[in-house]
Amino acid sequence: MPAERKRKLIGLPFDGASSFLRGPANAPAEVRRVLHSGSANWFTELGIEVRPAGDGVLDGWVDLGDLHLVDDPESARRQIIAAITEATFDGSRVVSIGGDHFVTWPIVEALSARHSDLTIVHIDAHPDLYDELDGDRLTHASPFARIMEAGLAKRLVQYGIRTATTHQREQVERFGVEMFELASWDGLFASVDGPVYLTIDVDGLDPAFAPGVSHHEPGGLSMRDVLGIVHNLAAQRVEVVGADIVEINPERDVHDMTAMVGAKLVRECLGLL
Repeated sequence: MPAERKRKLIGLPFDGASSFLRGPANAPAEVRRVLHSGSANWFTELGIEVRPAGDGVLDGWVDLGDLHLVDDPESARRQIIAAITEATFDGSRVVSIGGDHFVTWPIVEALSARHSDLTIVHIDAHPDLYDELDGDRLTHASPFARIMEAGLAKRLVQYGIRTATTHQREQVERFGVEMFELASWDGLFASVDGPVYLTIDVDGLDPAFAPGVSHHEPGGLSMRDVLGIVHNLAAQRVEVVGADIVEINPERDVHDMTAMVGAKLVRECLGLL
């Protein structure tokens, strides 16, 4: 496999920026456990095999393990920037398992050094555009405010949103965000150009499909809706340079339902890369 198409997986067990419940730091281990459980095979729905490297698999993805992150947002941010920069130095593409949504900011910060014209495709119940939450600018409710104000992405396209406050609507206008609110979404997808970074907050799904999240927000996307958004990037043949799956809280999961959602999304994202 050419160097620029190597695929890697990394766990970012950090929930020190969570505003309601802790727990997402435990998600990487749980998603990996289910991913390797034998419950499902290694093929994506688009027919791409994403078997991990080893046992004679020469072009499989490499698991970098989990970062040992300190429980402080600014320190964790620096650690994540350094790790993603190192992981992508050879042109590799990385799928990250969070962790809360704070981790997306340093990931994008690292990737923007290589890709100055990123488009972010964001699946979530929440816009995560707060300038600050309860006086704190370093929360999982603010990563896209930090990203957009720093010019780390040229475009932000959001799906599944159903909690936009007045302040966040003002932020949408400020940053030119393309926010598809679920109550009025017609099921169509925005046309995007690469390079694209895909970030999936699992609470974008309805809690019926993913109960293991900190913030249950009824009326969400189905798993088929989310897969449609992911697969549309493949249909548009855009260059996807990285992805993350965040905000799974294993402490609230039921029969590994949400961990399995995370594992399937890891496979589908690895297929995109």
